[in-house]
Amino acid sequence: PSFGFLFDIDGVLVRGKTPIPAARTAFQKLVNSQGQFLVPAVFVTNAGNCLRQKKADQLSHLLGVPISQDQVMMSHSPLRMFKRYHEKCVLVSGQGPLLDIAQDLGFCQPITIETLREKHLLLDAVDHDRRPNVLQFHDCFVILVLTAVVLFGEPVRWETSLQLIIDVLLTSGYPGNPYHHENYPHIPVLACNMDLMWVAEAQSPRFGHGTFMVCLENIYKKITGKELKYEALMGKPSRLTYQYAEQLLRAQALHRPWHQPIHTLYAVGGSAALSRDDDMDHSWENQLAPAAAAHCRSVLVCTGVYNPHTEVPLETRDSIMEAVFHGHRDFRFDPGLVEPDHIVPDVDAAVDLVFQLENFAP
Repeated sequence: PSFGFLFDIDGVLVRGKTPIPAARTAFQKLVNSQGQFLVPAVFVTNAGNCLRQKKADQLSHLLGVPISQDQVMMSHSPLRMFKRYHEKCVLVSGQGPLLDIAQDLGFCQPITIETLREKHLLLDAVDHDRRPNVLQFHDCFVILVLTAVVLFGEPVRWETSLQLIIDVLLTSGYPGNPYHHENYPHIPVLACNMDLMWVAEAQSPRFGHGTFMVCLENIYKKITGKELKYEALMGKPSRLTYQYAEQLLRAQALHRPWHQPIHTLYAVGGSAALSRDDDMDHSWENQLAPAAAAHCRSVLVCTGVYNPHTEVPLETRDSIMEAVFHGHRDFRFDPGLVEPDHIVPDVDAAVDLVFQLENFAP
């Protein structure tokens, strides 16, 4: 095959923990009788609350085909390339086994929001029931220097995470100290998963990590009058994520008797966008082989956030397209990039379409 698949997961293969019926049918077409994939495929998810192996095991069970962790790309997977932060003490925010995830990615000194809260009991003051009953004098003498903030995904207690991350940014990594607004730009922030909303079992989309980031960005700007800056943004639809996913596809091809270069990527369930990232860290590009694919085609399915029955009326579409953009603040809005190349009912129809376009007979 001279093409490969980049499969979204939520809303394409599953809704919450329930597999979409068309997914099992689709994947029976993608593997041979020994369970080997006939076409290179990577599962690209913006989830960041578990290790790759756990997600691979979940997908194998749900889809009925063997999937390895090397086929799974979490939103945080590209953090493996940001080695300059691996030896430093970094604050990590999100859910799941954060320390295990961070250490698996190469971070040697990750500190969770909960650990930071325990070391500085006076900082988390929104919930009256969680405030300390007596003044903790030792709080002022805790020595903890944080050099970066890594946002893995939406946390549980938003007020606690928002407060403590702001504290770290406004004290240049010395939480507990007085704010210094002149310290700008702040210490580096690396963020994974910019999804404003995502689809689960509920009838309407749910808040995603992008919603948490909107809150953090606006609180920071309201306090300082300045924009919160990101050292890197990863997860769909960032360029970094798609280039890393392409590298995973090439690695699969190397382990199989496939000698044709991969010319076309089919992103099923998602589309690529360009980030306005001139001020961001691009050192990661040196660790990736140059992009080899000539095309990246998006195939939108109707089982996720997109609903074909809620089209914007023609006479108002232009004005609304200007006003409503659910992508991240730092991503350029280009209608040509968010417009899919193909729209199909589900992932099974997507596989059939690609096989037809590529004249590929399994």
